[in-house]
Amino acid sequence: MVITMSLSRILKKELTAQPVGIPCDKILFYQGVKQHYCDYPIIAKSYGTAQLFSSAKPYIYDSDQIAGSIRGIFSSEYDERLHNHAEKVVSSYGTNGFVTNSDHFAPNYRTFLKDGIPGTYLKIESSKKTHTDEKSQRFLSAMKITLDGFCSMIENYADAAEKKSAEAANPEAAQRFIAMSSDLRVLLKEAPKTFSQALQLMFLCHVAFVLQGKYAMAFGRLDQFLWPYYQTDLKKGILTREIATELLTGVFLKIGEHRYIGGDDVVNICIGGITPDGADAVNELSYCILDAVRIANIPGPNLSARLHNAMPEKFLDEAMKVIATGLGYPALMNDSVNIPALLRHGYEEQDVNDYCFVGCIENFIPGKQPPWSDGRFNVPMYFEPLMFGGVTLRNPDYIGPDTGSLASLKTMEDFLHAFHLQLEYGISEYFMFFNNENDRYNNENYAQPFLSIFCEDCIGRARDILDGGAKYPSAHGAGCIGIATVADSLAAVEKFIYNEKKYTLEQLAQAIKADFKGFEKMRDDLKSAPKYGNDDDFVDKYAVWYVEEMERLVSSYKTRDGGPVYSAIASNVQNISAGEEVAATPDGRGSGEPLSDAASPMHGMDHEGITAVIKSTTKPDYRLVSCGTVLNQKFAPKMLNDDDCRKKVCDLIRVYFKMGGQEIQINSVSRDMLKDAMKHPENYQNLVVRVSGFSAYFVNLDRSVQLDILKRTEHDDTES
Repeated sequence: MVITMSLSRILKKELTAQPVGIPCDKILFYQGVKQHYCDYPIIAKSYGTAQLFSSAKPYIYDSDQIAGSIRGIFSSEYDERLHNHAEKVVSSYGTNGFVTNSDHFAPNYRTFLKDGIPGTYLKIESSKKTHTDEKSQRFLSAMKITLDGFCSMIENYADAAEKKSAEAANPEAAQRFIAMSSDLRVLLKEAPKTFSQALQLMFLCHVAFVLQGKYAMAFGRLDQFLWPYYQTDLKKGILTREIATELLTGVFLKIGEHRYIGGDDVVNICIGGITPDGADAVNELSYCILDAVRIANIPGPNLSARLHNAMPEKFLDEAMKVIATGLGYPALMNDSVNIPALLRHGYEEQDVNDYCFVGCIENFIPGKQPPWSDGRFNVPMYFEPLMFGGVTLRNPDYIGPDTGSLASLKTMEDFLHAFHLQLEYGISEYFMFFNNENDRYNNENYAQPFLSIFCEDCIGRARDILDGGAKYPSAHGAGCIGIATVADSLAAVEKFIYNEKKYTLEQLAQAIKADFKGFEKMRDDLKSAPKYGNDDDFVDKYAVWYVEEMERLVSSYKTRDGGPVYSAIASNVQNISAGEEVAATPDGRGSGEPLSDAASPMHGMDHEGITAVIKSTTKPDYRLVSCGTVLNQKFAPKMLNDDDCRKKVCDLIRVYFKMGGQEIQINSVSRDMLKDAMKHPENYQNLVVRVSGFSAYFVNLDRSVQLDILKRTEHDDTES
C-alpha cells in the first residue's frame, strides 16, 4: 500500500469542512425490508441491514489512506413523508437500546481477522449442515444475508477508490487510491495479510456497526489484534512505526466523524495489560497508538491503558505524556483489581486476562458475551424515604417502605439497618423495571445477525447473540452513584446525632425538608464532619460499607439469561442530574445540588492532599466492583509536563494501584484556563478535558458539567 506521511493532518481539516446532510439510514433499511414483509422478521430485518450497507454512499476523503465513512448515509435531499413512514417500519423491526443489550460491545476481531470474510462464509455453511432445524437455518441465512450486504459495501468502496484514482490531482494520490482499491478487493477473497488490510477490515466493520445506529462499539485490544500483522510487515520491510502511526491517526480521526455531523460516540480502545497466557502484552504497537491519539488531538477514541506489576516503566510514562497534552486519556486501569473482580464470576482465566473495556470504563470479555447494558442507581436518594416515612421530597411518585419512626432508631446500627432496608427495596424496583424492559425484546424482531458474526460461538451454535449464542451470558452493570455523598452523610449522622447528640434525627429531618433554611448552624456543623478523601477512618469506613453493601444487593440478582450483575462505582456526569432528584443530604449538601462524582471525594472536600485521597479511595475492596469505577483527579499542568514531577506522579499511581486502586483518570488543564474558556469560548474551541469516563471539548459541555469539572481539587508540586 502507498502511504503518504502527514496526510492525517489534512484529513482533520477535511473532516471539519465537509457539509452535513440529513441521515437517511432508516429509509435505506426500509427499502430493503419492504420487499420481505411476508418473511420471518429476522429475514426481513437482515435484508434491511444488507440494503443499508450496500446503498450507503462509499464516501472517500481526498486524504484518505483507509476507506470508510459514515457520511454515506447523509443526503441533501429529504422526503419527510418517506422518512416518517420508514421510521415506523424500522421501529417495528427492533430498536432496542443500551439497557437492552443493543451495543456497547467489543467484537471478536481477533477471530474475524484470522478467518477473513471467506472463512466466515465457510463457518456459516458448515453450521448450516450441522444445525438443520428451521430456526437455526433461518438465523444462519440471516447472518449470510447481512454479510452479503457488508461485502457489497466493501466492493462499492473498491469501485469508489478506483474512480478516485482516475480523478486524482497527482500520480502519488492516484497510486494511493489504486492501492486502496486493491486492498479492498483482496479482503473479499481472502483473510487480511498486511497491517493496512487488517486495519481496513476492522474499520469497515466499525463503520457498518455505526451505520446500524450502534453506539460505543469498542475496538477492544487493538495493539493485540493488529500485532501479528505489524510484526510481519516490519520483517518484510513494507511497514515502519511511522507509517503505522499515520494509518492509525487517520482511523482515529474518522472515529470522531460523529462530532462533525452533530453527534458523538465513545469508542473504547484498550492497550497494554497481559496476554491470555499471562505475559506482558505491551508492544511497539501500544506506543504507536499513544503517538496516534496525541497527533489526532481530539476527544476520542476513548483510550484505556491496562497497567500491571511487570509492565515496562516507559509505558506508564508515555501514557502520562499523552495525558499531559490535556486530552485526559488514556484512563489508567489496574489489572491486579480487574482480573480478580472478573474471575469471581466463573469466566475462564485466559478470557479474563484478555478483558477490555466498552463505553466509558465497563469491563468486558471481548467477543464472548452479549452487548453490555447498565443503569444508574441513585443511592443518596434513599435517605429521604428513611426519614420521611417511605416518601421522597423531590420525587412525589416514589413510594418506598416505612422503616419506622426516627425515634425508634436508637443507635447508628439502627440507622444503618434502616438505610439498608430502603436500598434493598430500591434495588428490587430497579431490577423489576430492568427485567420487564428486557422481556419486551425476547423475539426475532430484535435479533442481531450481523453483530452475532463477531461473537463466539454464535455461528457454531446457530443462535443469535441475544438468544444463547454467546459463550457467556449477558452481564449488567448497576451504576451506584454517590459514594462520597453517602459516606460523608453517614459520618455526619454518627458524629452529631449519635456520638455528640448535638441534634436529633427529627431535627435533621426538619432541616433537610427546609433545605437548611433556618438551620444554617446545623448545616455548618454537618459540613465540618470528617469527609471522605482525607484518610480518616471515621468516614472512610462508610465508603468500605458502601462498596460491600451495593455488591451484596446487586449480586443477588441475575440477568434474564442467567448472567451476573456487576456493581459499578461510577456516574458518568449523571451525578449532576441525579443530584437534581435528591433533596438536601445529611452531609450539608443543598437540595438539587450535584452528588459526589463516581469514586471520587466530594469536590473541594479532599483538603489533605493527593496522598490522603489515594489512601481513602483504596480502603474499599474494589475487587468486588466487577463493572469498574472512575477516580477523577486533577493535576496542575507542571506536574505532568516536568520530567521530575511526572516521575513522581507515575510513582504515586503505582503505589495507588498496589494499594488496590481500580482506575484513575487525570485532567491537567489549569483552573485559570478553564475559567477563561467559560468566559471566552471562542478562543478555546479545541480545548479537550476529561469529563467522567470520556473526554470532550470543554466549550461544548453544558455549563453545569463545566462547573463540576472546575470544582475538582487541583493537586500541585507543593503537596507532600
